[in-house]
Amino acid sequence: MTVNDDSADAAPGRPTSIGFVGLGNMGAVMSSRLVAAGFTVHGHDTSASARAALADAGGRSHDHLGDAVRDASLVILMLPSSDAVEAVARDPQFTPAAGATVIDMGSSEPARTQALAAELGQRGITLVDAPVSGGVAGARAGRLTIMVGADAAALDRLRPVFEPIGNPIGVGNVGAGHAVKALNNLLSATHLLSTAEAMAAGQRFGLDPEIMIDVFNRSSGQSRSTSSKWPDFVLPGTFNSGFALALMVKDMRIALGLAEQVGAADRLSRSSLEIWAAAAEALPPTADQTELAAWVQRLGTPGDRGDLAS
Repeated sequence: MTVNDDSADAAPGRPTSIGFVGLGNMGAVMSSRLVAAGFTVHGHDTSASARAALADAGGRSHDHLGDAVRDASLVILMLPSSDAVEAVARDPQFTPAAGATVIDMGSSEPARTQALAAELGQRGITLVDAPVSGGVAGARAGRLTIMVGADAAALDRLRPVFEPIGNPIGVGNVGAGHAVKALNNLLSATHLLSTAEAMAAGQRFGLDPEIMIDVFNRSSGQSRSTSSKWPDFVLPGTFNSGFALALMVKDMRIALGLAEQVGAADRLSRSSLEIWAAAAEALPPTADQTELAAWVQRLGTPGDRGDLAS
């Protein structure tokens, strides 16, 4: 892989120069951690403020996609969908080096990831899917769970890139990472919805929400929703977990598409998606995933059940 002159002391075989496309909530933190770990990060985003933030963190910001990835041997994509990933990969400016590795660390559709891997393979480019879980807080702490769809040799080669960001786990061949990520978010969304309904019932009965959360976290009802999302974002009323409600709905649809493809049972999951989709219709496009809780709380008041019916 390309070694930048600024990193001549790097360990043999360790990639030191990375193209990074997508500097949003997660990408900004992940790219800055790579800079802090000693990598030269050439970043691009359509947002000027996102590019400026990378420069402030010590990275190299580029206004144009081509300047960030030209002749790069390693490119990370942190983009919101398969549509966005394919648009970048097929852009005439997307010209990484022959033999390059491209890592899709966003939440894409498994089948489309596999198809894109075959397409890029014809150009001598290896596609690895490595979506993450843990949110912005996990990214800042370098504790993301990284679900890697690649063979063991590729994972070992890329481990020095993943380790400043979190814990890489090999989950299968290309496409497997995106499959596990979608299924994980389907579970996460269902937990969050179930907790929201239980909390709404308890509060209407007169229970103290903080006491309920404390009891749930000491009992069998405990989940990441009760241990983190409620105390950190819902009870304080900040609703700023850093992951959009609309993106959660997108990931749920990916997971349900996978279930349909393989013929798996999905009745509960489809009901959960129906409610999440209604919330997405009722709330602003920028709503955080945790705002589902406030929306569910309002469902029992006159005039609000119509949102769900729609």
